Amino acid sequence: MTSVQGFANRVLASVEQVILGKRPVIEKLLVAFLCDGHVLIEDVPGVGKTMLARALAASMDCTFRRIQFTPDMLPSDVTGVSIFNLKTQEFEFRAGPIMAELVLADEINRAPPKTQAALLEAMEERQVTVEGKTHPLPRPFLVLATQNPIEYEGTFPLPEAQLDRFMMRVRIGYPTKDEEVRILESQRDHHPIEDVRAVVSREALLEAQAQVRQVYVDERVKEYIVDLVRYTRHHPAVYLGASPRGSLFLYKGARAWAAMHGRDYVLPDDVKMLAPDVLAHRIIIQPEARVQGVRQEEVIQEILDTVPVPGGLGEDGR
Repeated sequence: MTSVQGFANRVLASVEQVILGKRPVIEKLLVAFLCDGHVLIEDVPGVGKTMLARALAASMDCTFRRIQFTPDMLPSDVTGVSIFNLKTQEFEFRAGPIMAELVLADEINRAPPKTQAALLEAMEERQVTVEGKTHPLPRPFLVLATQNPIEYEGTFPLPEAQLDRFMMRVRIGYPTKDEEVRILESQRDHHPIEDVRAVVSREALLEAQAQVRQVYVDERVKEYIVDLVRYTRHHPAVYLGASPRGSLFLYKGARAWAAMHGRDYVLPDDVKMLAPDVLAHRIIIQPEARVQGVRQEEVIQEILDTVPVPGGLGEDGR
């Protein structure tokens, strides 16, 4: 898995020119990319959500489009529209910004539900249907969405069906004092995003995705993944547990994490590393627990501390 590790290291080095001190977050986004999954970046304003997405796009030789979601946006503004051509006397499809390999859905929760729903088919089936005709999306197809969790006026919360289609929900967090000083210094003359160039090709990404699918996962690790997800459905503080899609994404993510670290087999620690980001946004907390301040991440951490970790795995993960 050295080629996957090399791929990840090149992208990490490129993005870290722009996003300082957030290597774990960048690594998790790369995991999603290697699994052909989508990511929701949820955090307060000004911590670099949009800039992180732009830096990743600039580091990869993929077509990139940004959609700035607004309350007056229509579904056709995302998917595209059919226009009648007077010369040919036929309808022609004018593709929307969703027809790109890497799509930044900025402030996704500002769009009304009807427009948000335009992304459902695209994210799950990699196609869009306009006026009864289906149009396939390019491969790879990756959605990076951002939203502000504390600003509710003029926003429309994402429905559970759409949240479930995101492989991960990640948070960036504030930088440390030293990191913030480095940020000031890095932007003394110009923004470092202007210096970022593609360091990997689209073909390299597709090849890395194919190699990740060859990573070995022991039966005991598969059972551990399913046990974690099943426990979310029976936890007393949880009203709605994670779906089987959560198990599948955790399985895929653990393989990508292992490959990024030079292994062709998955360890339970790989699963534990990604479980909070993959599972937390898939559960709904009971109202009484929510009043007491119970958070989704706390529930997942409690489950990780409770479910027994499989032992006896050898150095090759078997």
